Amino acid sequence: MLTIHGCYRSRASRNLWLAGEIGLEFRHVPVIQGYRLADPLAPGAPLNTRSPEFLRLNPNGRIPVLEDDGLVLFESLAINLYLARTYGGALGPRDPAEEAQMTQWSIWAVTEAEPHTIEVLYHLAAKPVAERDPARAAAAVAALAAPFAVLDQALAASGHLVGGRFTVADLNLAEVIRYAQPAPQLFEAAPRVRAWLAACQARPAFRAMMAAREQEPA
Repeated sequence: MLTIHGCYRSRASRNLWLAGEIGLEFRHVPVIQGYRLADPLAPGAPLNTRSPEFLRLNPNGRIPVLEDDGLVLFESLAINLYLARTYGGALGPRDPAEEAQMTQWSIWAVTEAEPHTIEVLYHLAAKPVAERDPARAAAAVAALAAPFAVLDQALAASGHLVGGRFTVADLNLAEVIRYAQPAPQLFEAAPRVRAWLAACQARPAFRAMMAAREQEPA
């Protein structure tokens, strides 16, 4: 059976959301980040990214990992592109041009957006107040102004990124842009991005994923 290794409070959320959208049957193996444990290699430690059995799947020591009929994949967005193309129906590409566009926007999410959105999340919300750096947060917000404008314009035609419908491209990018939500000024300047992200996050599969995420220890 198709297996997703990872926890909801990680980038595995992207894969678990997509699996819910598709209605995939899969086995979920909870794997937590090793840095969350005082001694990830201690006897009796929960399965984590430093566990030898996990490192055999991903020697990078990161989640998520997908197993499917002998295939082992890491990198969350690559996993989603594979799942959408193989099992996703309308969420996946209808032709090579759409596949290229879905890949384009997924790479764009990693290169143009995520280095800055994760800084917004860390330094405006996720880190303890004493560990936040206002200068880093401000720099990240400033750096996102141009990518948000690009994304806002891309959504002008249909409200989606590829094919005029909700696809894996929207899902992959929505999970990266979610990290920037502690900076509402970005969304005020890009109203199409704000409406698009709200629509993505209103989907039942996203809400189910987030509800499961809330049940996990922080």
